[in-house]
Amino acid sequence: MIKKLSDKDKKDWESFIKNKEKVYNKESSENTNSKDKKFSKKIDLHGYSLENANKTISEYIERCFFDNVKRLVVVTGKGLRSNTEKNPYVSKDLSILKHSVPEFIKSNLKLMKLIKEIKIAKEEEGGSGAFIIYLKNFKE
Repeated sequence: MIKKLSDKDKKDWESFIKNKEKVYNKESSENTNSKDKKFSKKIDLHGYSLENANKTISEYIERCFFDNVKRLVVVTGKGLRSNTEKNPYVSKDLSILKHSVPEFIKSNLKLMKLIKEIKIAKEEEGGSGAFIIYLKNFKE
């Protein structure tokens, strides 16, 4: 199916092409220096079930702590495509990984002993669809 572009779409596209401003690429390796990469890791939980996401993040936090990783970026997504909205028996806020994974971590005393702080990610790291975990130092 071929759809005609509106004049506004054409104008927006031309404006975008002419714009010399650099577009941020969150996948680019130049966004973090090599020293930070060694102590920072990222995990993407898109598509995980709640049970699987909680199990995976629990194991991941423990492994990263013992590997002396200092900072974890946890991408959960914003829950915009979640099917829970159609189910009247499921709480929208508690079933979406965005809300439930941080709550699972905060309620797990074993994990919280390894964590210094949990923050919402900056826009370039995933914004409201991600959060950052700062881990304590592992002392052998």
